[in-house]
Amino acid sequence: MNTYKLLTPGPLTTTTTVKQEMLLDRCTWEDDYKEITQKIRTQLLELAHVTEEQYTTVLMQGSGSFVVESVLTTAIAKEDKVLIVTNGAYGKRIVQMAQYIGLNYVEYSVAYDEYPVESELNCLLEVDPSITHIAMVHCETTTGMLNPIEMIAAVAKAHNKTLIIDAMSSFGGIDINVAELGIDYLVSSANKCIQGVPGFGFVIAKLEKLLTCEGNARSLSLDLYDQWKEMNKDGKWRYTSPTHVVAAFAKAVEELLAEGGIPARCARYQRNNELLRQRLAQVDMHAYISIEKQSPIITTFLFPYKAFNFADFYAFIKERGYVIYPGKLTDVDTFRIGNIGEIYEEDIIELCDIVEDYMKAVAV
Repeated sequence: MNTYKLLTPGPLTTTTTVKQEMLLDRCTWEDDYKEITQKIRTQLLELAHVTEEQYTTVLMQGSGSFVVESVLTTAIAKEDKVLIVTNGAYGKRIVQMAQYIGLNYVEYSVAYDEYPVESELNCLLEVDPSITHIAMVHCETTTGMLNPIEMIAAVAKAHNKTLIIDAMSSFGGIDINVAELGIDYLVSSANKCIQGVPGFGFVIAKLEKLLTCEGNARSLSLDLYDQWKEMNKDGKWRYTSPTHVVAAFAKAVEELLAEGGIPARCARYQRNNELLRQRLAQVDMHAYISIEKQSPIITTFLFPYKAFNFADFYAFIKERGYVIYPGKLTDVDTFRIGNIGEIYEEDIIELCDIVEDYMKAVAV
């Protein structure tokens, strides 16, 4: 079987040592395994710059979307109303979840290449005092947009609203001071910037908020409060946990810390991203969003010319060892290239050389 380096927003390329952790079978009831869970929960709080007195961590089986939905169904009661801020497909997915759950919600939507506007958010909250929660995606990987989390947090604090941040593709790769920002629920996943493998996500939750959520959930499996209540005893998950994935994640956290923590990893991702944008611009492949809005996670590129064949381009790159991502916009033709995971400057240089070779071949 051929192996490829994944230039995607996750799952992503992992280290051999992370993969090796999955070679051992573990029992969910064993104290050793429960200790791994508890250590992970503590380490995530430290990475988020919060204390155990104020915050707690809940791990939840499933993909990132499962975990976002667990927060929505648990944290938002029937009498509550959530303002969902959207400028991409993953914000729209939160809207879809709200519809399925039956939440009372209002959507504030802006163009996919634009930031939410602070004055408009303030106006919405002043006009509709029934809004109790605000939800937003931090890094919107539809485009690579890094949304202004500080502004949203300040607005939520000024209006005394509960803040839910989908930090799926940013936590671990961008330093987020959860306590300082006053985020009430931050959601992320094992297979993103911490560089684990798919199988579970986690929520860093303000304890005083989570304690009010008993009985809110419209789902048994996704009840975040009940998951926390069971896990908080000794580290045991309510239902069968992804043991191999949890062990791999524990190793991935260890490797994150060895790299120098989130600041060092962010710097590596940033260098990757800057080099990628600069090199591809030289062959008329330009980013969809402006540099000041660009995350260091993933970049959306416009097709370089009208007849550009993405399928051929994709196959050419894959044959040479790299996998990229199709675009997710509907109004313009794009593709995406991620630079997170076990990816370094030499990988980006090699990829850009491959892209240049493709463009020369097409020109001939």
